[in-house]
Amino acid sequence: MVLLTASRLAGALLSLVLLCSCKEPIDDVITKPPTPPVTAAPANWAARADSAQNALRQGFFTAGQYYAKNNAGDAGFNYWWQAHGLDVLMDGYKRTSSSDYLTQAQQLQVGAKAKNGNTYLNEFYDDMEWQALACLRAFQLTGDPTYKATAKLLWEDIKTGWNEQQGGGIAWKKTQRDYKNTPANAPAAILAARLYLLDKNPDDLAWAEKIYQWQKAKLVDPATGLVWDGINRTGDGQIDKNWRFTYCQGVYIGAGHALYQATKKPEYLADATRTASFVLGDADMAPGGILKNENAGDGGLFKGILVRYLALLATEPDVAAGTRTNYINFLKFNGESAWKRGARRPPGLFNTNWTSQPQGAVESSTQMSGVMLLEVLADLQARKLL
Repeated sequence: MVLLTASRLAGALLSLVLLCSCKEPIDDVITKPPTPPVTAAPANWAARADSAQNALRQGFFTAGQYYAKNNAGDAGFNYWWQAHGLDVLMDGYKRTSSSDYLTQAQQLQVGAKAKNGNTYLNEFYDDMEWQALACLRAFQLTGDPTYKATAKLLWEDIKTGWNEQQGGGIAWKKTQRDYKNTPANAPAAILAARLYLLDKNPDDLAWAEKIYQWQKAKLVDPATGLVWDGINRTGDGQIDKNWRFTYCQGVYIGAGHALYQATKKPEYLADATRTASFVLGDADMAPGGILKNENAGDGGLFKGILVRYLALLATEPDVAAGTRTNYINFLKFNGESAWKRGARRPPGLFNTNWTSQPQGAVESSTQMSGVMLLEVLADLQARKLL
């Protein structure tokens, strides 16, 4: 028999306890909390819009108080680009309430009128329509009656473009009255509908519906909602079905939406959403989900025009929630690409292709489209829709 001293007995008992305890699950080990995943801060679209607006002002606005053709010394003047220049100034003013935008807008109206022969009237009906639309919006945002007077002056002249060649429609220009196209008709329908919403003059609504019905019957593919460009451009009565521009889709979406707001007739909203859905799903219009490159010159403005009217449709309360989400996601996807891959920063200059940076001179038309894109995203973010 082995006799254990008290100390040996205590040691044996301690060993037994330790041996047993090592077989129990360990539930009291102190561990470091898991590191939370890193999440990127949400994009500040208002700050991005500020950068793009500043680049437009500093690089393109001339001492003559109009937007020059490019930021590399070409001071060429294009009347309808100035109208979109006024519209993006109104975007900035609406977002910030800064009087700087109002001052520049007033300067632009003086400079554009002077460069256009000291008149707002023009050879091209579509150019006048853009000026009228921008002025009407400026009136609604500022209350300045001179803007409304200019819009009304232009509207009276625009209506003289209607004739029965090609079954109706407003001519593209005053010296080619037998050529009718989407750029001269869909914006006119938007203008007439907005004038009706403002003044409730039934004649304006009648004009809006007459122009729209001609547009839909002649220049919209009934199978898809694709909007064609024009008819009888070369005098052969043919439709330019191969001219597939984002511009044409945008203004038709805008016309349908404006007439829906004026009448609440569901067919107008259905037309607008159908064409919008076509754009989102068409590999030519939006390859890889990014609106296509339509080059510089007038084409530089085309995507911005579509973006403006698609965004308005996205904020229409009667658009289905899922459809609205699709539009907003599409706009955001384009905005992220344009800002991260298609812009040179600083100072926030855009390329005609929203998937690559500009390498040389940038034209003001192209820059305006980029500004429009960022401004609509800033507006959607302010509405808490992003």
